[in-house]
Amino acid sequence: RHRVDGGASVMGKITPFLWFDGQAEEAANFYVSVFENAKIRNMSRYGEDSPGAAGTVMTVSFELEGQEFVALNGGPEYTFTPAVSFFIDCKTQAEVDHFWDRLSEGGRTNRCGWLQDKYGLSWQVVPSLLPELLQDDDDAKSDAVMQAMLKMTKLDVKTLQEAYDRA
Repeated sequence: RHRVDGGASVMGKITPFLWFDGQAEEAANFYVSVFENAKIRNMSRYGEDSPGAAGTVMTVSFELEGQEFVALNGGPEYTFTPAVSFFIDCKTQAEVDHFWDRLSEGGRTNRCGWLQDKYGLSWQVVPSLLPELLQDDDDAKSDAVMQAMLKMTKLDVKTLQEAYDRA
């Protein structure tokens, strides 16, 4: 195992394990470039008589905001679907804009803050305010926020707050 950061390899209790078709190292480097608190932890390579070409990257362990991930170059057998996504809690509109713009580069956007990045991995880019507004005890207010959200692609904090305030 090749250590990139020099530290010990320690995985959490649950670690997302992502299957790529030859793009594990590229994807890990991309994700690390998007998140401020992020790093590549280590890489392993396929050896002789293994499923991958000897010397090519087999796995890349990386960390985003304290969450460890492992990317595997597993081949074309499996691809990502929106059935599994990663939720990014954004404190400000600037954070929403940053993650939305970077992660959607080369990918595709969808409604209600969802997108698929250029590798097909799904993300939800959500302002922290949204769950608070949706859980309000005033049904008219939470419904107004829901209706506003359903009309959006990238979520807009100001518009969500205005929908809440008008209701």
